[in-house]
Amino acid sequence: MPLCRLLESLGATTLRLPAIEIKPLKDRHALTQQLGGLEGFDVILFASANAVRFGVSLLEQKRGLTLAALGPATARALNQAGYRVAIQPGESFDSEGLLAHSRLEHVAGHRILIIKGSHGRDLLRQELTRRGATVVCADVYERMPANLSAAALTAVQERFAAGEMQVITATSLELGAALLKAAPLGLRNEFERAHWLVPGERVASGLRELGLTAPLLLADSAEDQDLAAALIRWRSSVSGA
Repeated sequence: MPLCRLLESLGATTLRLPAIEIKPLKDRHALTQQLGGLEGFDVILFASANAVRFGVSLLEQKRGLTLAALGPATARALNQAGYRVAIQPGESFDSEGLLAHSRLEHVAGHRILIIKGSHGRDLLRQELTRRGATVVCADVYERMPANLSAAALTAVQERFAAGEMQVITATSLELGAALLKAAPLGLRNEFERAHWLVPGERVASGLRELGLTAPLLLADSAEDQDLAAALIRWRSSVSGA
């Protein structure tokens, strides 16, 4: 995991606990038949790097399509697959940031395809539709809570109880919710004593609504560098450096 490698390079000790499983939805041929020719869309928007992973084959090596990416990680995934991204957020790497792009401001009469995972935020579809676009969504993967064994959860609890873990990283509200739901009472108590590293106010507010009272460390985005920077700021404040 790139984030773990980055944190370890900075001297941290990390423990990987996959709380979400990502699985593909539908075969490419069936989805292609359903969508028709992609040339009929004015913009094709990839909502995550996983949307690129499971949905880039829909592009069928066509280079003349107008592509949008929800953040740098998604744009990098498209670039690595050989595609140029025309539209991406400027400041905040989220749906709000992408919607602020000038090329998505006046979309009345346009057809927009959103390639995404199931059960994600619906803001892009709602707002682009409100602006007059015809929006089609293609769900190419699903996120499911991982089946965490009792032994794995007990091992994590022991690491926290021994004082070996101080921070939990939840890069999305869905991931944080899955962690909280999976945790038995003892581990949940440890979770409340730890700091949670999260990408911004939306995830922080969502975790508070789920009942989490632990201290939160807010990063500027879910990008690995921003998460690491927030952790460094916290450690500096704690050590007085």
